[in-house]
Amino acid sequence: MTKKLTLGFSPCPNDTFIFDALIHHKIDTEGLRFEVYLGDVEDLNNKAFNSELDITKVSYHAYGHLTDHYVLLDAGSALGKGCGPLLVQKCKAKNLKDGPTNPNEKQNLSTLKVAIPGKYTTANFLLNIAHPEATQKVEMLFSDIENAVMNGDVDAGLIIHENRFTYQDKGLEKITDLGEFWENTTGALIPLGGIIMKRDIPKETILTFNKLLRKSIEYAFKNPTSPLNYMKEHAQEMDEKVMLQHVKLYVNKYSIDLGTEGKTAISKLFNLAQEKGIIPQLTNELFVR
Repeated sequence: MTKKLTLGFSPCPNDTFIFDALIHHKIDTEGLRFEVYLGDVEDLNNKAFNSELDITKVSYHAYGHLTDHYVLLDAGSALGKGCGPLLVQKCKAKNLKDGPTNPNEKQNLSTLKVAIPGKYTTANFLLNIAHPEATQKVEMLFSDIENAVMNGDVDAGLIIHENRFTYQDKGLEKITDLGEFWENTTGALIPLGGIIMKRDIPKETILTFNKLLRKSIEYAFKNPTSPLNYMKEHAQEMDEKVMLQHVKLYVNKYSIDLGTEGKTAISKLFNLAQEKGIIPQLTNELFVR
């Protein structure tokens, strides 16, 4: 019997790369059909908080508040090394090519207005850990943050996705690599976002979708030009080179299957978040079995 499920993910190249084969029936979907919703990460987080989508991409920070109603799939996650969010500001060096004036000095952010891509993004969680003094935050769409910093609307900005490949060209410099901070602090991979599915959906359907998502990613890896049109249709940064850099950074073996290393990183994130009171104490199994 054909079953229709609501499915949310972002228009960013990593997600359109991952989901292209699934939603365009380049693989057998085994009777599952999808009503697709595209939104930025905080939009998707909020949809999940309102239980509006059967399946959706969310920040791991948000998932810490959603475990009663959703379960995390093994496939579809964005986590790895060297792929974390960056905190940036206007370049203060006389020569932009010289980079930050004091690259080794940890900056105090207590007096700075900082743009973030959403309260429940993992980027904001990492900012809370690395710079707890940063309390003057302004939420905005992730793709607007670079311009807000450049225009002086905010003093600093937390950038994610393809913006990490373009910020230097726009006269911005890095204050902190929050992914690097996490890796150095924990020795673990950086968990950014994952795919969650409502717990009240039949277990057989959950397992089938998890399998299909894995097949969709494997198809994209084997046929890397196949998702390009879909990626270009929705990418914020249309340059193909940047899109491919984006995919290379965020889609990897952990996207196919979290494995022990991926699950360990996620558990470390949640344990730290519970210790600091950032998320409630968890009572449900995090991962699909």
